[in-house]
Amino acid sequence: MSQTTRLLPVETPEPVERTYFDDPVAAVDRLTELYARATGWLKDRFVDSIGGATPEARFRAYYPELRLTTASHSLGDSRLSFGHVALPGSYVATITRPDLFRDYLIQQIGLLIRNHQVPVAVGDSDTPIPVHFAVAAQADLNVPQEGVLTFSLRDVFDVPDLDTMNDDIVNGIAQPGADGTRHLAPFTAQRVDYSLARLSHYTATAPEHFQTFVLFTNYQFYVDEFEAFARRALANPASGYSAFVAPGDQVLERPEDVLVTGTKTPQMPAYHLKRPDGQGITLVNIGVGPSNAKTATDHIAVLRPHAWLMVGHCAGLRNSQRLGDYVLAHAYLREDHVLDDDLPVWVPIPALAEVQVALEEAVAEITRLEGFELKRIMRTGTVATIDNRNWELRDQSGPVQRLSQSRAVALDMESATIAANGFRFRVPYGTLLCVSDRPLHGELKLPGMATDFYRTQVASHLLIGIRAMEKLREMPLERIHSRKLRSFDETAFL
Repeated sequence: MSQTTRLLPVETPEPVERTYFDDPVAAVDRLTELYARATGWLKDRFVDSIGGATPEARFRAYYPELRLTTASHSLGDSRLSFGHVALPGSYVATITRPDLFRDYLIQQIGLLIRNHQVPVAVGDSDTPIPVHFAVAAQADLNVPQEGVLTFSLRDVFDVPDLDTMNDDIVNGIAQPGADGTRHLAPFTAQRVDYSLARLSHYTATAPEHFQTFVLFTNYQFYVDEFEAFARRALANPASGYSAFVAPGDQVLERPEDVLVTGTKTPQMPAYHLKRPDGQGITLVNIGVGPSNAKTATDHIAVLRPHAWLMVGHCAGLRNSQRLGDYVLAHAYLREDHVLDDDLPVWVPIPALAEVQVALEEAVAEITRLEGFELKRIMRTGTVATIDNRNWELRDQSGPVQRLSQSRAVALDMESATIAANGFRFRVPYGTLLCVSDRPLHGELKLPGMATDFYRTQVASHLLIGIRAMEKLREMPLERIHSRKLRSFDETAFL
């Protein structure tokens, strides 16, 4: 009988007893221990297998799991949108990379223990760890493509499984487990591992560098301004920022450090202005288009950021606007289509008061304008997001009529996607755009059309985004993550 048809015996690490904790730090330490044990065991079997004879067994290790069981209805603070479950029962989450998520896990587990007055249980789950994810953190190990080895990889090791790598939980369609357990976290461990791998691929920086406040842009100029700001911040010990990381995991800790240029640019390069507590600012240049916007936010969401904002260019749609004016989105017209299957267009995407206030205050602070004078350079209104960059070349009667009916003041290709995915993933979101052209009024985006006013405004735009993030960072966590983004049946974890 051939290797591919006979059933191989399954080898696993020695099973462990489920352990109960009323100390969140001890619980996370145990999760870390179990994860390291499982992935280390898989790595050893993987190295032995690719360097020796065809394995005579199937190797399988499991993600650790966190479990909460409560017999009473929630007694937690009803003002909080997280940190408690609503109904009695058992709630489970598979956990990956507890080293990376250590502070997050300690915080979330601590809230559960405090709000429900019961311990949490830590043990092995029944979800296998795909070998690809077990070796992902080791730069010297690569999983060969199918056909390279003398045996089929999936006959010997578990590979990623779409059944546990989807967005059913955040989309609100996930069902309880066969044993009646409900979900404790918004993502499964495999879904998180998949996104961590994708982030490294698309941004050319390791997930460890991502900060909890994220800016998105569609213009390289903002990257240049971000690096300049970072160097000034590193020169100031009082800034609170400790390092700047560029693609290729290049780490600058001094303002005079030099970045290596000329390397291949990733699809969506990320830059990180880091703080020791992880609450610095990440900037991602997502380029143009809703597909990139969705891809970036799909994966960054698993890191559970506290807020993300779009700061980029847009087309101004009103005759009263000038190149360089700002647009603060308070509503979105979604014609990007990339999220229609996950979040129907009839779902409203509300403006979030905390984010709106932070952005408006930041504009006033950087421009030194306030009140009625601020209206000279900033307009609040609906931002339309489309999936056709050359929409101007089509029959204008349809698009222009819809834009007018929606009261849109600006149009781009990313903002509504980022806001909608923020709504879907329960990540606070906002948009501040800078008018770079006015296609309905004869000012197309062409070389040489930028005015001095426009150049000054663009230079200030990135600073406004940074200042808004700093204002949000100063808010209590429960204010940022308000109940507005939570549905009827939510996970306890943010």
